[in-house]
Amino acid sequence: MNKLLIFLVFAFASCSLPLAQRLTTTNYNTTRDEGHEDNSKILRGVINRSIIEADTAFKWFADNMKYANVDANAIKVFEKNKEKFSLLVFGGTWCSDTKVLLPQFYKLIDKSGFPNNKIYLIGVDRAKTTINNLHTTYNILNVPTFIVLHNNVEIGRVVEYGKTGAIDKELADIVSKIE
Repeated sequence: MNKLLIFLVFAFASCSLPLAQRLTTTNYNTTRDEGHEDNSKILRGVINRSIIEADTAFKWFADNMKYANVDANAIKVFEKNKEKFSLLVFGGTWCSDTKVLLPQFYKLIDKSGFPNNKIYLIGVDRAKTTINNLHTTYNILNVPTFIVLHNNVEIGRVVEYGKTGAIDKELADIVSKIE
């Protein structure tokens, strides 16, 4: 009985932890996308940029970073407000949109000096599911999805190419409204 009580207390406490504490440790699994696009490698769970950069299966990241451009005003908005928000990003390592937009997103991050420890990168499988039902919690229907959080509350999101095709400008527009 005591073991059950200890488990329940721990389980409840871990669920009530802030997002940042729940997503700081990588926790993912790897599968292959058999029958699709070159048998792509799929990362499902909490990942980070360094995992993608270190794996030769994701050569697309470095290749697309070379060509990514970001808006100068978006860089300024991120620089000015970088202490006021965090970002939750859902992407698929198998997804052609993620392969284009994730490098562009990280170019914005690099140029603005936005802290990497305020970015929570979540890999989804082809069904767009991930660990701990985060896909359900955040209603993820398409990837990539970039969610801006202020005080751990969503204040806006850009899904895939957004409304205008300029994710950097759309993210900056969301961030610029933070008081």
